[in-house]
Amino acid sequence: MTADLTKTPAAGRLLAAFAFAGALSFAAPAVAGHAPDSFADLAAAVTPAVVNISATQVDEEKGADARKLPPGASPDQMFDEFMKRHRHRHGERDGRGSTSLGSGFVIDPSGIVVTNNHVIEGDNDIEVIFTDGTKLKAKVVGVDAKVDLAVLRVKPSKPLAAVKFGDSEKIRVGDWVLAVGNPFALGGSVTAGIISAKGRNIDSGPYDNFLQTDAAINKGNSGGPLFDMAGEVVGINTAILSPSGGSIGIGFATPSNTAKPAIEQLIAFGETRRGWLGVRIQNVDDAIADSLGLGKARGALIDGIDENGPSAHAGFKPGDVIVSFDGKAVDDARELPKIVALTPVGKQVDVVVIRDGRELTRKVALGRLEEHDAKAEQAKKEQAEKPAPQEQKTHALGMDIAALSDAVRGKFQIRDGVQTGVAVVGVDGDSPAADQHISPGDVILEINRRPMKAPRDVVAEAGALKAEGRKTALLLIANAQGQARFVALALN
Repeated sequence: MTADLTKTPAAGRLLAAFAFAGALSFAAPAVAGHAPDSFADLAAAVTPAVVNISATQVDEEKGADARKLPPGASPDQMFDEFMKRHRHRHGERDGRGSTSLGSGFVIDPSGIVVTNNHVIEGDNDIEVIFTDGTKLKAKVVGVDAKVDLAVLRVKPSKPLAAVKFGDSEKIRVGDWVLAVGNPFALGGSVTAGIISAKGRNIDSGPYDNFLQTDAAINKGNSGGPLFDMAGEVVGINTAILSPSGGSIGIGFATPSNTAKPAIEQLIAFGETRRGWLGVRIQNVDDAIADSLGLGKARGALIDGIDENGPSAHAGFKPGDVIVSFDGKAVDDARELPKIVALTPVGKQVDVVVIRDGRELTRKVALGRLEEHDAKAEQAKKEQAEKPAPQEQKTHALGMDIAALSDAVRGKFQIRDGVQTGVAVVGVDGDSPAADQHISPGDVILEINRRPMKAPRDVVAEAGALKAEGRKTALLLIANAQGQARFVALALN
């Protein structure tokens, strides 16, 4: 027997009070859908398109497996990685330490298969295993390490069962999803759960925007699909958060809307072709927003411009805050690289920036990110070491500073691209500069938008700001490699 709580004296008084108030009303929450009685029909429909991936690195000269273990090959190793990075990839190697075991799915009946890059990375003998036991050798069409994707091609004797991508933007927190894959090399397995969160950043790459799910995802599920209730792929299972290597109900999937453009480019070109703006950016915190007079923290702050990039002659300046790109709002610095990357190379776009409290629009034709990355890597290899003589020092703002001489450049290996400024050669341990992670080898380029050419400029500007009663100074700091950032430095 169940008690009727509405008939208790206390409940009666409460209901009477509500009736007396007259203005209170309660609406039942809208129900978009009910939990299915069974996932059997959905599982039966999509499972034939899900495959197991077996990838081995073979020494072509010796004809033998190269004995290599990837990150996360054992629970102990995975725990170490967890402590360092707070997340796991979850491909698995077999007992011999030679074969990577993961998951994938067919997106084209002619034989196009999608999986994670880390499942097949470094391997040259890849086999796709279907639910009916069929095994087909696969060739790599292309890989995208930044989003952890790989596209494979097999040659089947008949059209394959395939699935299609859905719209990950439409999936909501709380919606049911189905994960299908090859956990712990057991073979095809189906687990169900909900979307726990969207837009997760787990520091695995520049375009992190993961769906989080509590559907059980384990080692070996890498590259497998995450389905919505319409049987469309809304995510690609990529990582788990776990100290043990097993599912604890926190799994991450790359959203379909992030994966689809990269996959289309890999199929068409064998490589990705992402847009590149040619600016270095940082997030805007409350202190920087106050220094720039933004009112609130928003947008992406330009702290450097690549002299060989598409933005070099488009009128951008360090200190500009990008608030809109090609008609899309930029709420914070994390959003901008994703938006730019999805914009076609060569497209001319409008970029709205805030400078000195005013909105300005700049037009720029995008370059290609991959070409920039290749040149940057080559320049890094060619960077030569220089001798380390002594420097003459001046003290200001809790730092030892010196002229940017050849001697100082040599000691701290400051690149020639950092042409002007004042070098930081020491930092007081208990100073605001230390709190802001300024370190020896950094270069002060500007203070409150004024160029710093000599140590006396830093001393004079700091003194002037203190005399004005200012509490903070906005410093533009470059590291030895030329990457700049703005720092709001307390003057007390």
